[in-house]
Amino acid sequence: MHALVTGGSGFLGRYLVERLTARGDHVRSMSRNPPDDLAATNVEVIRGDIRDGAAVGEACRGVDAVFHVAALPGVWGDAGEYHDINVVGTKNVLAGCRAHGVGKLIYTSSPSVVFDGRSHSRANESLPYAETFLCAYPQTKALAEQAVLAANGIDGLNTVALRPHLIFGPRDPHLLPRVVQRAAAGKLRRVGDGTNKVSVSYVENVADAHILACLALSPTAACAGRAYFINEPDPVNLWDFINDVLRRAGTPAVTRSISAGAAWRIGGALESVYRLLRLRGEPPMTRFMASQLSTSHWYDVSAAVRDFGYDPQVSLEEGLRRTETDLRRWAAAR
Repeated sequence: MHALVTGGSGFLGRYLVERLTARGDHVRSMSRNPPDDLAATNVEVIRGDIRDGAAVGEACRGVDAVFHVAALPGVWGDAGEYHDINVVGTKNVLAGCRAHGVGKLIYTSSPSVVFDGRSHSRANESLPYAETFLCAYPQTKALAEQAVLAANGIDGLNTVALRPHLIFGPRDPHLLPRVVQRAAAGKLRRVGDGTNKVSVSYVENVADAHILACLALSPTAACAGRAYFINEPDPVNLWDFINDVLRRAGTPAVTRSISAGAAWRIGGALESVYRLLRLRGEPPMTRFMASQLSTSHWYDVSAAVRDFGYDPQVSLEEGLRRTETDLRRWAAAR
């Protein structure tokens, strides 16, 4: 097929591009700052911003499927920028798909769209969207996901949304490097009582899930117009997982802790200070982070297994093994 991957030079996007090209598909990648080596992999590279509706429309010309991976992640930042990239950018993708007769749109969402601050244990897709959000990222991802699912069946476009949770793996620029570097600097504390379980997702399994959803997607497919959790089938104890990561990185384990309530109060105070003084960077703790680090949030993937054959090929242990070289590099780069 002819496929467009927005954010094709990002963490998940790059793996998805590689998986598609390995299948023999023609792949077009759109991103703001594509690396020089991407064009050398027989990928059609487009430099562009998803906030630019005309550029997005042109990128959608002549493709069968769009994998909309590009987004602004994070737990802190300008709400307007999050809205422009995550919501307006997604609406530009939808408009481009409709304008050029694209048949399939696979949207990369997030479980944070349903995170309400309470523990979720073996939760499924019946969870409603959160009524309130502690930061702009989950709020804008929820708005974008709703727009994508509402577009299913209009003008011949079939849509599906995938919600991968805590993606990790080699070349990770977000999650594990921050954990390892904060621990190496002695700035990481366990939040809560240390019993909370979470879902994690190895990046190659997530890329495969996107392709499986795309192949299954059709006007009559069970997955059309629906959202799915994507993660490893079994949860991990968050702090045992973090300490295993730190062991593989050659970094001391987390031994000091802070209560969930104290972390919440500190996060709220730091948010106020950063807003009032317009400080640059990200607060070392926020209320969203305090909630995520102290509660359980793990999800049932049986709907993805049933509806489009999700079947993680790389085990958690193997995924961590493949990431070890990068873990040691991130620890040394603190």
